Amino acid sequence: MQRVLSSQLAAHVGQRVRIAGWTHRRRVLKSVSFLIVRDRAGLAQVVVSTPGALDGFGEETVVGVVGTVIANPAAPGGVELTEPVIELLSEPVRELPVELFRPELGVTLPTLLDHAAVTLRHPSRQRVFELSAAAIRGFRRVLDAQGYTEVCTPKIVGSATESGASVFKVDYFGGTAYLAQSPQFYKQTMVGVFERVYEIGPVFRAEPHDTSRHLAEYVSLDVELGFIQDHREVMAVLRDVVAGMIEEAAGLGFELPVVPVEIPVLHFAEALKIAGADPGELDLAPAHERAIGEWGLREHGSDFVFVEGYPTLKRAFYTHPEPGQAPYSRGFDLLFRGLELVSGAQRLHKYADYVATLAERGEDVAPYESYLEVFRLGMPPHGGFAIGLERFVMQLIGATNIREVTLFPRDLHRVTP
Repeated sequence: MQRVLSSQLAAHVGQRVRIAGWTHRRRVLKSVSFLIVRDRAGLAQVVVSTPGALDGFGEETVVGVVGTVIANPAAPGGVELTEPVIELLSEPVRELPVELFRPELGVTLPTLLDHAAVTLRHPSRQRVFELSAAAIRGFRRVLDAQGYTEVCTPKIVGSATESGASVFKVDYFGGTAYLAQSPQFYKQTMVGVFERVYEIGPVFRAEPHDTSRHLAEYVSLDVELGFIQDHREVMAVLRDVVAGMIEEAAGLGFELPVVPVEIPVLHFAEALKIAGADPGELDLAPAHERAIGEWGLREHGSDFVFVEGYPTLKRAFYTHPEPGQAPYSRGFDLLFRGLELVSGAQRLHKYADYVATLAERGEDVAPYESYLEVFRLGMPPHGGFAIGLERFVMQLIGATNIREVTLFPRDLHRVTP
């Protein structure tokens, strides 16, 4: 379709052009009417002198308009179209569940989600997902510059063997398969091919959480790198990645945090003390994470805090223990504004260590054989992390519910739209 975008109209003053978009707003006055057309670049004003020309269709009808561009400082973009010929390009829309021309949607979360096909058109919603897209671009940009290879791994897997979280079963040609909880096993395998890899894709968790920060499906930004000394090298890469994601999001109208050159680091045992938690705890509760976030802001002026050394038994079986410091591991979390944003670790990389660890946990080696084969065939010391995109964006903009920053959320109750 030959068309001029609203942002390009100022370069066509005096010319006859065609625009196309959605009817954003109609204002019918006594002697003249105004049609505001919205496209992906913004708004364009059309001056309509023919009585009744705007009858028969409402807001969000898709229209094409051919008109003459003239300058008008009071119009959007400083120009408007006159002498228009209006063509309906969709069925006329007569009733909407929300009014998109208002500055704020002002609707409940269920309305926002139930009518996502329409509510996502509102500028306030668009900006959220422009931010998500920018974060992904920043993620790729940083890693591509450091020599990483992007990979795409299966989301249907043959065994439910990852880290104990619940999985979704799939009828796979009469057999049983599962939706992948993460690309963990595959990205470790690919370290043996490319040394440094990353993946952006959906992951699935069949955990019956019904909270403001959990989803059954979300976008995971995964990284794995080989030939490391320890988990601190992984943490350094994570710091650069998060900084790049935020840098890419600049200019979208959100107040964004500064990522320190050196993010403060706490050992798990020290984190428990700061949070006032029982020293025997094996993990940080949400209240503990909030307390540590407050500590990071108070003591270091940082919205980000690394917590390292989580107890080995609380982490996935492939997590490398901290030598000589039992029961602690080389696993870490990155907390952002008092919420766990990222989990990562140095991994085990020797076959014998995997066999011993699985035996200690009372698990059979057999279900893991295809995964463990790679560790018999030469794997370097390696580690990695995974960022949940929706949780990252939620914290970045201060949303109260992760569903606000998810295009079409899937949770305990929702599989539509």
